[in-house]
Amino acid sequence: MKIAGRHYRTIWPRSDGAIEVIDQARLPHEFVTQVLTTAADCARVITTMVVRGAPLIGATAAYGVALAMRADASDAGLHAAIAMLGATRPTAVNLHWALRRMDVCLAPLLPSARADAAWAAAAAICDEDVEVCRRIGEHGLVCLKAAAAKKPTGPLNILTHCNAGWLATVDWGTALAPIYMAHDAGLAVHVWVDETRPRNQGASLTAYELGAHGVPHTIIADNAGGHLMQHGRVDLCIVGTDRVTRNGDVANKIGTYLKALAAKDNDVPFYVALPSSTIDWKLGSGRDIPIEERSADELLEMTGRRANGEIVRVAIAAPGSAGANPAFDVTPARFISAFITECGVCAASEEGLKSLFPPKSE
Repeated sequence: MKIAGRHYRTIWPRSDGAIEVIDQARLPHEFVTQVLTTAADCARVITTMVVRGAPLIGATAAYGVALAMRADASDAGLHAAIAMLGATRPTAVNLHWALRRMDVCLAPLLPSARADAAWAAAAAICDEDVEVCRRIGEHGLVCLKAAAAKKPTGPLNILTHCNAGWLATVDWGTALAPIYMAHDAGLAVHVWVDETRPRNQGASLTAYELGAHGVPHTIIADNAGGHLMQHGRVDLCIVGTDRVTRNGDVANKIGTYLKALAAKDNDVPFYVALPSSTIDWKLGSGRDIPIEERSADELLEMTGRRANGEIVRVAIAAPGSAGANPAFDVTPARFISAFITECGVCAASEEGLKSLFPPKSE
């Protein structure tokens, strides 16, 4: 995707052997990047959400292992890097998927061969993510075209929650990839963008990248979605996910469950777009997904830009009030119309997932 006419991925290797990432904590007010030179740098940007989104977290962790192998390619060095990076975020399964893949690739090799192999493996994970997201976009585009064909007038109104665009992946995105392809194909679309408290990834990131691509959109308060659905102003919902269990339950940014409930009550299709690396075949139900509890400061404070351009962080809550900040919730499979994956569209169920990914069900 492009920023000011220039193509960017969210993460890329530099000629000096470092890694560079877009600093998403500074968006939408500033477009800046960070240079990562160690595995500890990669762990830090994952933990602090400088990079976020399940696929991008996995890609960053893979490059973290690659940087670690340049410093210490011993078995101990490999195990330490994987342990450190694996402890950064508990909910997104792509993190552990990428680390397992790096371990399988590197563990059988002699230490002298690991640095180059790790670099190539991390690059492959990134390139594959771009292709996977492109294919998700193609399959999702079919769903959007079908929905548009049923609508006599006006744009197709799509509601999304959090950010599942190219900023959450290496490129293209998951939930937003079909929207970009629809827009580029000349299909009239309009996106309702949930602000997505408490970190405002919708208002800060989704709106930023949709605007950069020229896609019509409107930011709404998180609790406005149900009202819009009641009044027929939402044609479908599409969100991403950080983990899908074997039975089709979905963990996504806090607030997703409430949107799915509202969609069900108003007969609005509710789609979840995901790469197969997000499926956790080991967990049988969403009740087993660990839910990350983040700092209450994210809830009690907010960052914004003054009229003079100064970026400041301010308190928004009554002094002395405690805050609880679960970062994700679980949407049961029964509320999901279908999954959109790189291999096609399927029912949100174990049978549906196995119909597209039988080898991974064993």
